[in-house]
Amino acid sequence: MSVWQRIREALAALGKGEGLAAVFDRLRTPPERSVAFAIAVIALGAKMAKADGHVTRDEVTAFREVFHIPPSEEAGAARVFNLARRDVAGFDVYAGRIARMFGPGHPALRDLIDGLFHIALADGDYHPAEDAFLSEVARIFGFAGQDFRRIRAGFVAEADPDPWDVLGGAPGTPLGEVRAAWRAAVRESHPDRVMARGLPEEAVKLAEKRLIAVNRAWESISRDAA
Repeated sequence: MSVWQRIREALAALGKGEGLAAVFDRLRTPPERSVAFAIAVIALGAKMAKADGHVTRDEVTAFREVFHIPPSEEAGAARVFNLARRDVAGFDVYAGRIARMFGPGHPALRDLIDGLFHIALADGDYHPAEDAFLSEVARIFGFAGQDFRRIRAGFVAEADPDPWDVLGGAPGTPLGEVRAAWRAAVRESHPDRVMARGLPEEAVKLAEKRLIAVNRAWESISRDAA
């Protein structure tokens, strides 16, 4: 059974008067976590779309790039989006529930933030309200301060990302420590690791993009140290 079929079943199980947030209470263990991840991306993406005041066609396309939605399941995905957009629950409610499901700082939450950044930047503009939204989601997920700046550097094209920010170090850190951080980041971004976290196959695309940034950062730092 596909992720989208399970989402459809979860939505069908909603009681009268229940909102989308109620689905999270029923999705706590694998394989249901992959359903929760898919719903969280759509729900938080819908809330983020409201942050800058409008939803663009590019943002809708970005959803399709993060998740392959079969034509037969498009109605279900649209229902999730619309339920989240109308739900009185704030984005912090969705972020908090998914954070508790995986635990603060879990790699799956990093995957989710990557997905949100991908959607936020789909229209070619990074709005201050989107930055505030993503900063708060990252804080709830356990990625604040330098962690958030490092994630943002991999997506926001205002300037080339600082390789030290990408790897989470500081200039002057011994090369051996930097190498260890690089290897750890590579392991966490490996497709097998992403799939083992119980996430949809489409999340691998985001991990692959992160892996490219991590490898470029290591190449830059090691080259400068030579």
